[in-house]
Amino acid sequence: MRTKTDEQQIRAVGKQFQVHGRFLRAFPIGKGHINDTYAADYDYGGRTVRYVHQTINHHVFPDPAKVMENIDRVTSHKRSLLVRSEDPDAGRKTLTVIPTRDDKLFFLNDAGTFWRTYIFIDRAETFDTIASLDQARQVAGAYGGFQSLLVDLPGERLHETIPNFHHARMRYDCLMDAVEKDSQNRAAVAASDIEWVMEREDNVDVLLDLVNQGVLPERITHNDTKLNNVMIDDTTGKAICVVDLDTVMPGSVLYDFGDMVRTATSPALEDERDISKVTMQIDMFDALVDGYWQSSKGFLCDVERDHLAFSGKLLALMIGIRFLTDHLEGDVYFKTHRPDHNLDRARNQFQLVRSMEEQEQAMHAVVAERCV
Repeated sequence: MRTKTDEQQIRAVGKQFQVHGRFLRAFPIGKGHINDTYAADYDYGGRTVRYVHQTINHHVFPDPAKVMENIDRVTSHKRSLLVRSEDPDAGRKTLTVIPTRDDKLFFLNDAGTFWRTYIFIDRAETFDTIASLDQARQVAGAYGGFQSLLVDLPGERLHETIPNFHHARMRYDCLMDAVEKDSQNRAAVAASDIEWVMEREDNVDVLLDLVNQGVLPERITHNDTKLNNVMIDDTTGKAICVVDLDTVMPGSVLYDFGDMVRTATSPALEDERDISKVTMQIDMFDALVDGYWQSSKGFLCDVERDHLAFSGKLLALMIGIRFLTDHLEGDVYFKTHRPDHNLDRARNQFQLVRSMEEQEQAMHAVVAERCV
């Protein structure tokens, strides 16, 4: 709900950026758990122009300047390629960062809050659940296309906004440390889950070993490839723009694809307690592979292609490990809304891993058929 306090705050924030027009109104948008986001309308010569004013959570991202440097470099490069290709919709296919009055990428107010501003992308919206196989193809294709446009990003290596974000060995070792300390006396109840994870320890080093061997290349990746980080055009139903770029940084494309598989292939919510509802839907996996391959085949190497099926299992295992670790440590990272919420989430992800293990041959067959 819009409040006068919200509007006063956004009006003050807007004055710090190079926005055009007279402030009219502001209202919250989105369902993000990290940043607060507002749309703001301005009257510019009788025409309404809309911008997005958004906070940057400096507790999650301790160096907002580096976050914004990454975003500015990535969006500027992507836009230049779209313009060069004479794409008529180039302005809607990437975020546009609006600088402050003194040409900075963010504004820090007296309350210690970091703010940034984008041009609002109109005639498009995001969705929290996948409505169809075609939509899955669209989302996967959007992320593959995003990676493809950044393969040749010039200049220095991007900043790591969250170091070791997808470091599976580190996540596993943190779990073992939490088990040993057992600060909340919860390890006994989760003993079977802990043993189950330990039986799959070999999985955590697979991609890391390939990186260390120099055969799995480092790319520029999104690192948060949920459905609702892709905007879908209202008219065409096609993916138009990848958003939420705070975690764009060096990584492996397999982490991006794997997280798509993790979040898109199960019909159950991430915290569903009835794990019989959790399953990896092979037709959804097929749609993701199809969409992703069509937009990424120009740059993917054989090692990346050959581990597409494995990546989903690894990401589900890794996020399950993170949920279980947080449960053992007293629910200090992920927000919880009921007792054992993180344990439920962990078991949900572990069931998804089991489902992928049961369908491993079918998943590899899909990749072999689609990726030619």
